[in-house]
Amino acid sequence: MPARDDAAAPTRGREFVLTRLVNAPRELVFRAWTDPEQLAKWWGPKNFTNPVCELDLRPGGAWRIVMRSPDGVEYPLKGVYREIVEPERLVFTDNWEEHPAEFHELLRQNGADQSIQEAINTVTFDDQNGRTLLTLRTLFESAPLRDAMVKMGMTQGWTESFDRL
Repeated sequence: MPARDDAAAPTRGREFVLTRLVNAPRELVFRAWTDPEQLAKWWGPKNFTNPVCELDLRPGGAWRIVMRSPDGVEYPLKGVYREIVEPERLVFTDNWEEHPAEFHELLRQNGADQSIQEAINTVTFDDQNGRTLLTLRTLFESAPLRDAMVKMGMTQGWTESFDRL
């Protein structure tokens, strides 16, 4: 599905931005983000699986995904939908407090405040003549937290997810 036209914007302040031009209509791409069966097939880095993918797709509704690495380590994520504008926009929190201790230790080693376990994602789906410009914006509580997540592979992880999409 993807056309390999993606880019990570320079990270400044508290925001991380990644775009990808997807060779599919935005309604289809939006559905891939909002249908748990589809989302479970592509979410996460290369060779990860998602044995749990639960979505309560409504403002205030919760979502939960458990990513499993090739070596069997599980990385639970959860959050709450704040805004859903079909097929244009999703806004949701992303909470990683249930990730394994090793993940949190890496955040600490990379200078991130461990009291902060959540970010806000805004995903937009812009029609580009039958293709979709997909933009992911993640707003972190602090620049050091954003920097730590990028240093730990956030760009690579999302790029691989978009490849799987």
